[in-house]
Amino acid sequence: MELAGGVFIVTGSATGLGATVAQRLASKGARVVINYTRSAAEAEATADACRNAGADVILCQADVSVDDDCRRMAAAALARWGRIDGLVNNAAQSKIVPHADLEGLSAADFHRIFAVNVIGAYQMVRAVTPAMQQQGRGAIVNISSGSAFTGSGSSIAYAASKAALNVMTLSLARALAPEIRVNAVCPGVMQTRWWREGLGAENYQAFIDRYAASAPLQTAGTTEAVADPVVWLLEGAEHVTGETIMVDAGSHLGPAPRR
Repeated sequence: MELAGGVFIVTGSATGLGATVAQRLASKGARVVINYTRSAAEAEATADACRNAGADVILCQADVSVDDDCRRMAAAALARWGRIDGLVNNAAQSKIVPHADLEGLSAADFHRIFAVNVIGAYQMVRAVTPAMQQQGRGAIVNISSGSAFTGSGSSIAYAASKAALNVMTLSLARALAPEIRVNAVCPGVMQTRWWREGLGAENYQAFIDRYAASAPLQTAGTTEAVADPVVWLLEGAEHVTGETIMVDAGSHLGPAPRR
């Protein structure tokens, strides 16, 4: 897929991985929808960075758990540019709860996490599919997590939601072929503001150091490192659909061997 001149929606793109993906697409000449729910100032900063790269940008406040918001975001892209070439389902919800603390998660926590991570992703796919099918092509990348395979991560609800997203990726890849490719990228721990704020500065650094020490590649992820395969799945993976790609410095392989 030619990114230059293409139209891409990146949900949850005010900060973190979504912001990095949006800026990578902009740097390649794409037109981008920047989506946020609450982080208006950060979203504007990301939009400015994309504009500085020469991209045309729409800034859209929308909650992907609300179907009308998803359809409104797709409609805004079509009204402005007349097409939608790619979707990155990056918006996510979680809560940091030790997995042994079964009282730490309520039914409301599960509902909110699944509403964004699974239902929201589905609703966004449904919103963009008619335009992609009419064009005869499109690409969707779901941002999942290595926790979908390991059962680890910020909470049990989060891990379960990402496992559901992976299965949904397979179902959608079958259902939407041959016009639309659907894949997932599964990061491990990334060095992001979300973890820093959730754990506190001192605990965050210790957490990152432990993760890096245990991973075979001896590093914790960055948004830049994870953005690379996301952009590749949009741009260059013409024969790839229904894949879930681990981008976790090899941590799913187990602890790094001692030398």
